[in-house]
Amino acid sequence: MSPSRLPSLTILILGDIMLDRYVSGHVRRISPEAPIPVLRHEGARAVLGGAGNVAANIVALGARAILVGVVGADGAAREMLAAARALGGDTPGGRLEFAAVTVAGRATTVKTRFMSGAHQLLRLDEEDTAPLGAEAVAGLLAAFEGAMARADVVVLSDYAKGVLCDAVLGPAIALARRHGRLVVADPKRADLSVYRGVGVLTPNEMEVATATGLAVADDAAAEAAGVLALAASGAEAVLVTRSAKGLTLIRRDAAPLHLPTEAREVSDVSGAGDTLVAAFAVSLAGGADLAESARVANVAAGIAVGKLGTATVSAAELRAALHRAEVLAIDHKVAGLADAAREVAAWRAQGLRVGFTNGCFDLIHPGHVRLLHKARARCDRQVVGLNTDASVARLKGPTRPVQNEAARATVMASIGAVDLVVLFDEDTPIGLIEALAPDRLFKGADYTVDQVVGGAFVRAHGGEVVLIDLEAGHSTTGIIQRMNLPGA
Repeated sequence: MSPSRLPSLTILILGDIMLDRYVSGHVRRISPEAPIPVLRHEGARAVLGGAGNVAANIVALGARAILVGVVGADGAAREMLAAARALGGDTPGGRLEFAAVTVAGRATTVKTRFMSGAHQLLRLDEEDTAPLGAEAVAGLLAAFEGAMARADVVVLSDYAKGVLCDAVLGPAIALARRHGRLVVADPKRADLSVYRGVGVLTPNEMEVATATGLAVADDAAAEAAGVLALAASGAEAVLVTRSAKGLTLIRRDAAPLHLPTEAREVSDVSGAGDTLVAAFAVSLAGGADLAESARVANVAAGIAVGKLGTATVSAAELRAALHRAEVLAIDHKVAGLADAAREVAAWRAQGLRVGFTNGCFDLIHPGHVRLLHKARARCDRQVVGLNTDASVARLKGPTRPVQNEAARATVMASIGAVDLVVLFDEDTPIGLIEALAPDRLFKGADYTVDQVVGGAFVRAHGGEVVLIDLEAGHSTTGIIQRMNLPGA
């Protein structure tokens, strides 16, 4: 998700817009009238909630949002409009276009939370959840279709407050499909077939359990429930949000993806699902695939739960958190043999082809990078065997390596074409190859097939030895010679 592209991306949100009010104060005594706390009022604030919070998060991430829903002809609606204006406008061309349809006689949905410090004492809900009348439906769908041409991705934010009723939901999905827009739906109904036609469903664990009848206790159960939800909805993917247990992504054409939670400290889960959907939609609009967008969304939700109340996540916060996650992911790519064998077994159980290559990789240069990318294009996961410092010294002489094994492993793990790095102390990687039994063994084309260590073992077990053409003019020894370093 390139930061430079964000201002040009527009997400169209249709759903239940709410006003989230927070009345804050302190409790110092119990009422003499009843056994209840007395809240001493100190302040109040109001922010967009529900589908409005999805829009607010999209704006905070740097993209544009068009928000379509209904409000009443009341003071809460005017507060909503003020909140929308504070986020960057309420007209076409603003960061947030507030395109709500006013329905006379229908109350604007308001949730008022009474807070003592970080603790919620009481929530008061004011709402009308009846399905919309024919005139309101017509106005809502007209506003939705009118904004479609400017949208990159459509989000349906269903909070079961009556906006996404039968008269709206099916026609809205059909309109989006007619215009070729990807639809991400955050569902509330137990019958997932009503969302048929959407691209991605994002139910939480309770919603998917209700819809499928399967309790989502672990990764396997989440996967099973997600598969059933995929079949019931006809969607291309289902992203199950599992609170403290992270996310599970089920796709039609790929293995399930389980992501552990990225939350470092949980303060309040209010609105975290909206943040997740917003980040997911923006990432998809920016061209990322489902797996990468799920990772981005997971990180964004982890930031949101660390904030009090309905809150947004900024682009700067998300970039910083993604950078931290990338550093951690690099560290996790470096594994011992036992952990590597378990990881490879898990990949193979998913039907993935595992490739292997090895080397000292003392000073990684463009030739190395191109070889690794060419190899990765011929397999689903790539393991790199890396000689330890002692092994390099025996092979190259006492002045090598130039970089120690920790530095070499970190640089190697940071390359996108590399999925796992395993150090080995022997002069050859034959023990590593026999332990991991890769499906494809890669080496530079300056070798012959018969010269590749482990080649006979891999071929005997149904695998293949693949020789990769090398880039001329690139070698570690040549670099060292040009730098006048000893050990060339």
